[in-house]
Amino acid sequence: MAELIETWSRRSAEEDSMTEGHLWIWRAMIAAIPGDLQSARVLDVGCNQGGFLRELYDRRPFVEGVGIDLAEKAVALAQARKGARPLRYLAATNLSEAGSGFDIAFSHEVIYLIADLADHARQIAQALKPGAAYHAVTCCHRDNPLWPRWRPMIQEFSNLDVPDHSVAEIAAAFRSAGLLVSASRFLAASSIPLDGPSDYFPSDLDRIAVYAHWKLMISAQRPVP
Repeated sequence: MAELIETWSRRSAEEDSMTEGHLWIWRAMIAAIPGDLQSARVLDVGCNQGGFLRELYDRRPFVEGVGIDLAEKAVALAQARKGARPLRYLAATNLSEAGSGFDIAFSHEVIYLIADLADHARQIAQALKPGAAYHAVTCCHRDNPLWPRWRPMIQEFSNLDVPDHSVAEIAAAFRSAGLLVSASRFLAASSIPLDGPSDYFPSDLDRIAVYAHWKLMISAQRPVP
């Protein structure tokens, strides 16, 4: 069973820069979700420092947002930064502590750090109301050609073990929990920042290929009885 930690990364600068670095992806995630969220209760799984829910609320207001994470220091920062928004952040090891009856749920680059996918899928199914969906966004999976390069790099600074999940394994876990699974390449038509070679991307062409082809929004919907 997962345990609470102080931070997920041993590199504080990397953790603190995530809001800025992920903002363009968060905005694409938000744009990819149809419908009106004004009456919705929203769950953010692996919320880290809370930036996604803040951005979502500022662009598409909702009734209530709950962010949950294992990292206690990150959750404290998220709570301090929420302002007057109807957000609540908590450090917890089980989604049941966030409540249930959520209209929509999200995670961004979180599912690849979850060792027990079947248990995660069961918790998601219990958290959602019938007809609601969980949108898990990731390019950290075995099918990404750069994953063999990334995984040992991430493990070097992560305070969590880094599993080796395939897209098929993620989908199978959600199906086993009775959820309806689909996926989209939601960045395929997005404008991708080209920052040149980096530790993660040997070239800008690699960056385009990964974001346009392997950055997936895997959606798991609780059926309506």
